[in-house]
Amino acid sequence: MSTHHNNNKNLLIYESSPYLLQHADNPVHWQAWSQSSLDQAKQTNKPILLSVGYSACHWCHVMAHESFEDQQTADIMNELFINIKVDKEERPDLDKIYQNAHSMLTEKPGGWPLTVFLTPDTHMPIYAGTYFPKQTKHGLPAFTSLITQISEIWKLRQTDIQQQSEALQSSYQRIYETSRPADTTLNRIAIDIARNQIEKQFDSKNGGFSGTPKFPHPSIIEFALKHWAQTKKSSQPDQRILHSALFSLEKMADGGLFDHLGGGFCRYSTDELWMIPHFEKMLYDNGPLLSLYSQAWKIQESSAKADLLFHDAACETANWAIHEMQSVDGGYYSAQDADSEGHEGKYFVWQQAELNDVLDALVKNSTHDNITTESIRLFKLRFGLDLEENFEGAWHLHGYVQESTLAKKHQLDPDALHQQFKLIREHLFKHREKRIHPDTDTKVLCAWNGLMIHGMSIAGRLLKKQDYIVSANKAAYFIKKHCWKNNQLFASYKNSSPTLNAYLDDYAFLIYGLLELLQSQWDNELYNWTLELADQLLLDFEDADYGGFYFTSHQHETLIQRLKSFSDDAIPSGNAIAAYALNRLGYLSGDQRYLDAAENALKSAWKSINDTPISHCALLNALNENLSPPDILILRTQADDHEHWQNCTQQHYLPFTLVYTIPADQQTHPSLSDKVAGDSSLAYICNGHQCQKPLESLSELEKHLRNNSYRVLE
Repeated sequence: MSTHHNNNKNLLIYESSPYLLQHADNPVHWQAWSQSSLDQAKQTNKPILLSVGYSACHWCHVMAHESFEDQQTADIMNELFINIKVDKEERPDLDKIYQNAHSMLTEKPGGWPLTVFLTPDTHMPIYAGTYFPKQTKHGLPAFTSLITQISEIWKLRQTDIQQQSEALQSSYQRIYETSRPADTTLNRIAIDIARNQIEKQFDSKNGGFSGTPKFPHPSIIEFALKHWAQTKKSSQPDQRILHSALFSLEKMADGGLFDHLGGGFCRYSTDELWMIPHFEKMLYDNGPLLSLYSQAWKIQESSAKADLLFHDAACETANWAIHEMQSVDGGYYSAQDADSEGHEGKYFVWQQAELNDVLDALVKNSTHDNITTESIRLFKLRFGLDLEENFEGAWHLHGYVQESTLAKKHQLDPDALHQQFKLIREHLFKHREKRIHPDTDTKVLCAWNGLMIHGMSIAGRLLKKQDYIVSANKAAYFIKKHCWKNNQLFASYKNSSPTLNAYLDDYAFLIYGLLELLQSQWDNELYNWTLELADQLLLDFEDADYGGFYFTSHQHETLIQRLKSFSDDAIPSGNAIAAYALNRLGYLSGDQRYLDAAENALKSAWKSINDTPISHCALLNALNENLSPPDILILRTQADDHEHWQNCTQQHYLPFTLVYTIPADQQTHPSLSDKVAGDSSLAYICNGHQCQKPLESLSELEKHLRNNSYRVLE
């Protein structure tokens, strides 16, 4: 491949990542992270300017527009540095390593775009920051004066840089040493501390667990729901922790974080009210949120408080994922951009005149839908369309008044009002569809697909939506067909080919998703594949010395740090999901290796967990199931009552019970061969390594499930 540049393209033109391709016509001589770009830095002895971002990132677009599209800035960058662009979604290993370095050097949290200057030979950081403006502002230096300065530092202060590199390296070693397994008996103390930390951080007025900016924190909410169920099991239900979860879910679904017309949740809110989001929608947020809203609906379904808010948020998110994020072949895409036509949020927001025209036309043409001027007036009250604009001179839909409150106040039938509002929203959506859409990042990432398969499978069961299960199944088979070659998983798929060796998250999240999908519909081929993935995970990622799992496989290129991280960030920790899923798979398959690996991961994480329990909620869910193993229920059903038995299991929120329904006429995998089919349907109940006498009637099964299901009974 030649390295000369034609006038308006750089080497990113040869990449498949939509984010890298966004920069292919910058005047900066960008290259991808590769052996040849690293060799070039070494040969020319020029430091590396590493810029990490992703396609749906607003501030990445801003910095690109101000600096990377500017010829003068590009000339300085090209003269002084080897410029490397990284898509953090394709290379989470590099992103995590250099975000870590950023926080060690600056003692501030990182973010995107991430801008790090590296030594040409060892790739250790010289200096790190995030967004830098073109001109000095917000207390940040102008980008061109910064890069000139860094180049000078590189030439004149080699000793200082050397000392900084050595200090970082010994920090990395210290961090690794803290994962030495604790000589302790695993216990619940950290679970109780996390519960108290969550209550302390809970915003009781607006929901959520932080100030501004507000992130959804699905791992915290998942922990809170499970913790409530665990306490209900011992007849002392912790209502306060349940409230923190349900109230946060309610506020997010009611607020502008949720797309009230098209479904799906945005990345985070820029204010404490969940009103104005950063408008990008990421697959990795929506998979876990879909699962949480489905569970929250199930918990509340039979109570007086049951509000359709949770049900609708789940359905509309699942529908959005199927219609907008699922490829024809089945894989789910990564993300949708915040910007369209060069402006953030432009696609989502409404000008007053346009809104009034659309709504007036609806009343005129709505003879059969009973949409009246009054229902439009109430709709405007609900979404604050009678108030001042809330986003740059326009309106973004945010629930100011709850639907149920309006129905009560105006003595209207809540169901009728709900239907009318639904029709109005559908009408606005159809109108919005005519606008220029934000871009969709169409690469398929294994890890994020695992999270969406998990969410879709749970939603399909709990909301009785077979098409969600079909969607999850299509995605699973897509990954199996395209990203699984010779017992190796690839992380990403784009332009008809898989790329990049998989990371820990790819294996762990897929196993996690498949274990849910198999509960929604049994499939021997997918069960076999789940076991193969688990075997490969142990082979390629397990730390044989200290337990736990590295983020990159044993065959991965050598980088400045080999990460083994335990805390949750925007997505749950790979170690946590691996420990949780392997523990469940160990009890299902009877394979002790999976149970041991899960326990060793918890022991390796023990110091990290106890330092900050609230940052390890996903690991605490794994710890809970290590201390009280889940029930495994295997139904061997005859054709004539297969459906009744399966439906019966899907009526309940069963956080600590796995139910697998295997038709009696199917051959089972050797690991399940003792669960033999009888002349009539049977239910085998096992807990840990103990199994009870099988249940033989539907009424016995129903009784067992009722005793193990959790719901709010007002």
